[in-house]
Amino acid sequence: MTFTIRTNHFLFILAAVAGSLTGCRDKAPAEEPAHEHEEAEGKVGLSTLQYKSVGVVLGGIESRQLSGQLHVNGVLDVPPQNQVSISIPYGGILKYTDLLQGMWVNKGQVIARMEHPDYIQMQQEYLDAASQLSYLEKEYKRQEELSRENVTAAKTFEKTTADYHSLRVRVESLRQKLALLNIRAASLTTETLQSSVPVISPISGYVTEVNANIGKFVQPNEVIFEIVDTRHLHVELMVFEKDVPKLREDQKVRFILANESTSREAEVHLIGREISAERTVRVHCHLLKEDKDLLPGMYVKATIETTGGQTDALPGEAVVSAAGKHYIFLQTVEEKGASTNPAEEHTDEAEREQIHFRAVEVGTGVSDDGFTEILLPEGFDRNTRNIVLKGAYDLLSKMNNSEEEGHHH
Repeated sequence: MTFTIRTNHFLFILAAVAGSLTGCRDKAPAEEPAHEHEEAEGKVGLSTLQYKSVGVVLGGIESRQLSGQLHVNGVLDVPPQNQVSISIPYGGILKYTDLLQGMWVNKGQVIARMEHPDYIQMQQEYLDAASQLSYLEKEYKRQEELSRENVTAAKTFEKTTADYHSLRVRVESLRQKLALLNIRAASLTTETLQSSVPVISPISGYVTEVNANIGKFVQPNEVIFEIVDTRHLHVELMVFEKDVPKLREDQKVRFILANESTSREAEVHLIGREISAERTVRVHCHLLKEDKDLLPGMYVKATIETTGGQTDALPGEAVVSAAGKHYIFLQTVEEKGASTNPAEEHTDEAEREQIHFRAVEVGTGVSDDGFTEILLPEGFDRNTRNIVLKGAYDLLSKMNNSEEEGHHH
């Protein structure tokens, strides 16, 4: 009785162990696809026919000097010496002008005439003082001669000398005042007194402001006209301080105006040495070609081309993106029986055999002239010639499709 119980108990244990082993065998095949998919992740294969159809081209890393780009904003401006505000030092009435905004004027051209009784009064005072100075100069020389011969008192000579020098100062002062009114004192006589005075343009340029009309009384130093010489326009760009180390003089600049698609060219001429409250630095750029259609104050969007040193680079189409990351593909060792020269394979063999590739995540830098800077992962063999230069997009597409099918299964 006791023996039977133990035998049954032993058989029960054996049955349980066998069931557990059978359960393990049943579960194993279900785990294999996931394992296979994990091994295949980041890898993709092409048949030799697909290889030829895609037109895969292999190559290696190149060392190139690439240009980076800074995208900045700015305005068109002119140097202070090429933009003038015209006024007169003594108030008067605008008697004549034919200026309109947009007109071109030349340096030295009479652009207006002003009149006021005070102008005539100043001319009269100058002529009177000049006449007195002529008489007093003769008297001064006479007293000087008498003083040397001890004929006249020293006190008389001293007074004559003081009067003479004082009048000379007054005549020179009046002459300078008349010069401010563009009146040549040297040619002034009682017959050439001028009731109006000319306003002369100090530079050549376009009229940008006309602030008075004929008959208006213009206050002293009130701006009547503004003239800008647009032949010396420049671009003032605002560059953030973090980007200033990338700047160099003579770097190429391309800029466009608002609502325009055609770019114009300039080059960096001066880099500011002061950081504004907005943490920016002013960069002064010269236009490479004069353009009379441009006006000061116009806003521009600009691109500064910054050139770095030699860097690792690949053609742009060799670098693909997925989920915010950048990849390149490497052709790996083929499976047994795969061709090393797909072009020489027969069709039936080409349909069976696979050429394998592996995706490698890389960093990217600047892009220029069809090439992209590549930041390689640690341990990467930069001398390899198995990098896919052409066909990377097709490989990425096939890899993504394979992964989606794997997820569905």
